Amino acid sequence: MSWQPAVLFRRLPPVPRLLLASQLAFNIGFYLVVPFLAVHLTEDLALAGGLVGLVLGVRTFSQQGLFFLGGGLADRFGVKPVVLVGVTVRIAGFAVLAVATSLPGVLAGTVLVGFAAALFSPAVESALAGEGRRLEAAGVVTRAEVFGLDAIAGKLGSVTGPVLGAVLLGVPFAVTCWVSAAVFGAVLLAHLRWLPPDLRTEDAVAGAVGESVVAGWGHVLRNRTFLAFTACYCTYLLSYNQLYLALPVELTRATGGQGALGWLFVLAAVSVLLFQLPVTGAARRLGPRRALPLGFALMAAAFALVALCAPLDPPPGAWALAPAVGMVLLLYAGQMVAVPVAQDLVPRLAGERRLGAHFGFLASAGGAAVLVGSTGVGVLLDRAAVPQPGAALPWLVLAALPALSAVGMAVLTRRITAAPVPVPR
Repeated sequence: MSWQPAVLFRRLPPVPRLLLASQLAFNIGFYLVVPFLAVHLTEDLALAGGLVGLVLGVRTFSQQGLFFLGGGLADRFGVKPVVLVGVTVRIAGFAVLAVATSLPGVLAGTVLVGFAAALFSPAVESALAGEGRRLEAAGVVTRAEVFGLDAIAGKLGSVTGPVLGAVLLGVPFAVTCWVSAAVFGAVLLAHLRWLPPDLRTEDAVAGAVGESVVAGWGHVLRNRTFLAFTACYCTYLLSYNQLYLALPVELTRATGGQGALGWLFVLAAVSVLLFQLPVTGAARRLGPRRALPLGFALMAAAFALVALCAPLDPPPGAWALAPAVGMVLLLYAGQMVAVPVAQDLVPRLAGERRLGAHFGFLASAGGAAVLVGSTGVGVLLDRAAVPQPGAALPWLVLAALPALSAVGMAVLTRRITAAPVPVPR
């Protein structure tokens, strides 16, 4: 029996295949290095914990915080130039990290690595949205299925990259950086050869070619329906980020250590690889009005489950992992239901215009939510390290945020389906 994503991938024309393969390679090259960056900073460069946190925070901000810029540039100049510049900047970033021996050099390299993603990721997403629209009109695949394949490609890369990075742990960190740079060099050559020079966001169809980047941002900020959608959607990225922030705290409470963390990430990856496309199909049949509230409700349930167990002494043996396993499965189930449907809805809320600016703004808003929300939740998580009555508080706060989004999505999608929403010109 063939794996459904592979069958669907083979049905695609060359351009969306290239874009999806790029997402896979982007994630392999990125996760080959970044998960091991903290080890390099502490063991090789002997940086203090606060400086390590600064470096990692700067990388996140230079990536998520600047997505809106990359999206606007893709609308203005087209997909290929922005992608090529982004990939080139990432190669430069890993080259700088390979030779950096002090904090300023490391900061410069991490800023380049993050800014590169801010350039090519919204360009690729907007191009996939445009290609998905044409494929859906031709009856090949739906746009939601294209974004489902995008999620699978990203997850496959995020699993493969750390595995290769772990293999390279025995070699100097600089070698790992050069290997990652070589991966992106191959991506650069592929895009130079096969990415069409006239590939644009849907602005080319809507007559916005040549407009300034600022005009695209103004279009986004005047679109009140999209801004409301963004406010609801940004709790997804905040919730997802808790796999790195809150999940280790729960594992420490339940088992006294974080030895099971890697296996839980494997569980998450396998669930996406096996079930993303069937779930996407079911969610599309439900429609945004039911799928989006359901997806965010499942994310809320993930944290509510841990909130119920956090004040209690963990049960013996493997059962101690049950809340963490339940959290991972529910969180990813919510993500699989909501995210492809939401990404399919973005171009419709944008009127199929200035897609780079809209996808970029959506990602930047999520990055801001992670920065603010995780800072606040991080303070509360100290209560959850051991079983005690206050241990449920941070988990209840985390559950409340996607629960509010579920309510907001229910109201918003009801309005959208009841009457067409005017989109600013």
